[in-house]
Amino acid sequence: NIKNVWWHDMVTNPPVGPDGHDVSMVGVDCSIIMNPKVWEASGHATGFADPMVDCKECKARFRADQVIVVDVYAGDTYLSSESVEASSSADPSVEEYRKRAEFVEAVAGSTADPELKKGAKRFRQMLRDAAINNQNLIDDLASAWGGKVARDDIPNRLRSISLNVRPRRLLDSGPPNASVACPRCHAVNTLTEPRAFNLMFETFVGAVQDESAKAYLRPETAQGIFANFKNVMDSNRVKIPFGIAQVGKAFRNEINPRNYTFRSREFEQMEIEFFCHPNESMKWYEFWRDVRIKWYESLGIKSANLRPRQQGAEELAHYSKACTDIEYLFPFADEPQELEGVAHRGSFDLNQHGKFSKGKEDAFAVVDDDTHERFVPHVIEPSAGADRFTLAVLCEAYTVDESRPSPEFLRFHPRLAPIKAAVFPLVNKDGMPEVAEPIHREIKKHYLCQYDAKQSIGKRYARMDEAGTPYCFTIDGQTLQDGTVTVRDRDTGAQERIHKDRCLEYLHDHLRL
Repeated sequence: NIKNVWWHDMVTNPPVGPDGHDVSMVGVDCSIIMNPKVWEASGHATGFADPMVDCKECKARFRADQVIVVDVYAGDTYLSSESVEASSSADPSVEEYRKRAEFVEAVAGSTADPELKKGAKRFRQMLRDAAINNQNLIDDLASAWGGKVARDDIPNRLRSISLNVRPRRLLDSGPPNASVACPRCHAVNTLTEPRAFNLMFETFVGAVQDESAKAYLRPETAQGIFANFKNVMDSNRVKIPFGIAQVGKAFRNEINPRNYTFRSREFEQMEIEFFCHPNESMKWYEFWRDVRIKWYESLGIKSANLRPRQQGAEELAHYSKACTDIEYLFPFADEPQELEGVAHRGSFDLNQHGKFSKGKEDAFAVVDDDTHERFVPHVIEPSAGADRFTLAVLCEAYTVDESRPSPEFLRFHPRLAPIKAAVFPLVNKDGMPEVAEPIHREIKKHYLCQYDAKQSIGKRYARMDEAGTPYCFTIDGQTLQDGTVTVRDRDTGAQERIHKDRCLEYLHDHLRL
């Protein structure tokens, strides 16, 4: 439903532009496997790589730029380096691990108290067995020391230890005597030297698997649009400004997929490349930024969790003039995560493909019909993650209302609700199924609709609430008398009666919100 709504609102019925005219938009579906030259032009073949290290002991593989090394010193005495994987330097687990490594190393290396030494050893084993957990440090230490150290005394003992802790990334320079531990098995000095690891999935075209037959699964959908820009313009009677839109799969050979849907090997993008005159590019950038933010709000993401953020100059790609990340604060995260990026990419992409296709940067240039000016269009790119937005919709819709008989339900926007309606005969007899079944058959021609005649009506309502179904139609004894049915609203629980012949009309009116 998310993909269908995006396609309807951006392609079939695109918004009105800042000039008061309907935006011109063309939909495409580009190849997943394209000529390798496409990825040379885009820079993915040479620059789309992560540094990788392997552990020679446990054979685990890690991104070298996301392994955090915690160098611990007691006074001027170097103790050791503990390592942990992290998704970013701001990852709360890194800070948690830093604190724990600090205390464990300090207790083990800076005290003569045998109970503290014993507790530190046990706690180190707990750390390695449980990896990184988020329980309170004092509680963990109290448990590790088995009550032999008073809980209230633990903070004083820890504060009395003088330490110098230096967290850094594996790729950063460190002390010459550092013995770096593997984040997985904790073996020391077993990590290989970092080496480049291309994130594109390789494949081979044809029967022979050699360099001449090498190809790649696309790591993004955008490049197919750029490569087909002139084809679309020549065959669809469009002129600048106009956009090309695509919904499709992309693939990245992540070393260690993790963080749920935020770092996966297969994901789905909903993407627009909007081509405009360079002099009007900032106007269109601001237009698409605002349109995309309002689109999320229109679909129920209205809470303070939706957080658009303008990128700073230090974050922008070298060719980018501006970029807004539309972020959402998920309930399980400490920092907002990106749902969509709206980027001003300048003419970089078309220039690159021009150089590789015809040997000149303006190979993708166009001519203005009125001024006869020749120029390479600038590109505004709203690129959204379908998977990420699906997760945000689920998080935003989840509602608990203890005043209801069944307190948990999903408050989906009607356009996104997987099941649009349900039809219930109050009892599975007395002629009620004979009335309910034709209503269900008529609705399911247009919307996904369920028919349910089992268990009590309250349990059936609860099932539909938990699935996020906006409306339920119940056929009861009064239906047999006057032809009316009960319509129940998911969000309010309110009920009203309408004639049975108006059920489909009622859904048409209420689902186009």
